[in-house]
Amino acid sequence: MEIGMLIGGLILGVVIGYVLVQMMLKKNQQAKTEEMNAKADLVVKEARVAANRITDEATTKAERIVAKADSKNEAIKQKKIQEAKDRFSQLKSDFESYKSTHKVELKEREMEVVKLENELKQKQSKFQSREAKLNNRKEEIEQLEAETKTIRENLETQMKIVAKKKEELDAANEKHIKALEVVAKLSETEAKEQLLEAVKGKAETDAMALVKNTIEQAKITANKEAKKIVIQTIQRMCAEYTIENTVSVFNLDSDDLKGQIIGREGRNIRALEAATGAEIVVDDTPEAIVISSFDPIRREVCRLSLKRLVADGRIHPARIEEVVTKTRKELDEQIIEIGERTVIELDIHGLDPYLVKMVGRMRFRSSYGQNLLKHSIETAHLCAAMAAELGLSPKQIKMAKRGGLLHDIGKVSEEETELSHAILGMKLCEKHKEHPIVCNAVGAHHDEVEMNNIISPIVQACDAISGARPGARREILESYLKRIGDLEELAMAHEGVQKAYAMQAGRELRVIVESEKVSDQYADDLSFMISQKIQDEMQYPGQVKVTVIREKRAVSFAR
Repeated sequence: MEIGMLIGGLILGVVIGYVLVQMMLKKNQQAKTEEMNAKADLVVKEARVAANRITDEATTKAERIVAKADSKNEAIKQKKIQEAKDRFSQLKSDFESYKSTHKVELKEREMEVVKLENELKQKQSKFQSREAKLNNRKEEIEQLEAETKTIRENLETQMKIVAKKKEELDAANEKHIKALEVVAKLSETEAKEQLLEAVKGKAETDAMALVKNTIEQAKITANKEAKKIVIQTIQRMCAEYTIENTVSVFNLDSDDLKGQIIGREGRNIRALEAATGAEIVVDDTPEAIVISSFDPIRREVCRLSLKRLVADGRIHPARIEEVVTKTRKELDEQIIEIGERTVIELDIHGLDPYLVKMVGRMRFRSSYGQNLLKHSIETAHLCAAMAAELGLSPKQIKMAKRGGLLHDIGKVSEEETELSHAILGMKLCEKHKEHPIVCNAVGAHHDEVEMNNIISPIVQACDAISGARPGARREILESYLKRIGDLEELAMAHEGVQKAYAMQAGRELRVIVESEKVSDQYADDLSFMISQKIQDEMQYPGQVKVTVIREKRAVSFAR
């Protein structure tokens, strides 16, 4: 419509221009009429050409718009049709899925009902069989009651006869004693005293001979039995290898935090060192600083405080003191929790709360690279195992376990003293009402006081086992690992050996040979050769048992 109005307006403008030109031509010069008419014709022609061009463009544009609208409508139509089809397919699949699921549930319920019916039938049959057994049992009991009644009546008769016979025997015995007194010229009391003295002398002589023989036999077998008990105790105890250091490395996300930790003119790091008592080393190590202290608790307080300060981002002296105080309080609670968890795991009851806290402090103390708490727990388990091997009572076994846990309690004492850790631990146990046997075991495990019970040598032996076992402390680990490796390499050097394993901390060597290359006779010879080579070439404590294993497998398939 707009295009039509535009065309109309253009035509109208051309006509008006044409009329105006004609009027002007008439007013001005008559001679130029023809020229003006020609120009007017030219203008009319150009106007018609422009009008035709505009009309064509408008028509083309309208056709494009209509085609685009038709294409868009068709796309929308196809999309709606596809959505309807998809929706129909989805509903159909949901219906089929629901239908199949419903069938499965019905099938499952039907199977459950059948199963319950079968179980009910089985229970009914069992009930009937039990009822029959009870009836039979009832008949047997009635029969036994009748027999018991008869037996009771017979016994009463026999007892009356025995009582009568006893009276007769007592009378005869009195007559016989009086006749003996007349013959021996001794009263009954004097005869008894002389007989007892003779028996007593004979018994003392026999007892002394028995004690002497027992002591000699004990001396012969004591060493062997002691080794056997220690080895069995060690085999029953599984321990791990642990090392504690005197430094902790605190990792940083960026080296830029080092300057923030140091603070202006070092005030932050000085405040942190003064609050925790640990030394903080900031060097060129990328993204890390080192916390050093001989006291692991101070080192842990410093590490946790620094972690919290870095996460918070506010690092200044006042904030440092606040965080360190809070961290120390939380660590004290954690120490108590560790101690309580330890005594619960060891099944130790009635331990004083202060001693429980001291047990928790052991977690942050090490000795020769061995964690003190793990060493004490290991010693407690060893003491219980050794006490059980010795056949002690359950009460003594629990006391041995208690002594094993507390034997190094003096190493974590909060008091500054010149006493040894064994004596200090004994005094702490006495102060907190521990049993005297446990106190003696704690004080005597380094022979600083005299042992007065069987628990003390058990604690001393188990402390030595835990500290000296391979892998417990740093200084013997390398030699232990080298000996284990040398044992296996020595066995692998023989022909026919497939695998070799050192067992029981190097006290046994198990050698697996190839059955195709090694015969049963050669396996015996191989065991002897390996044992002789170990004896000639290696240094080791105790003895090494060499076990050669030869296995023949025949495998076939039925197809």
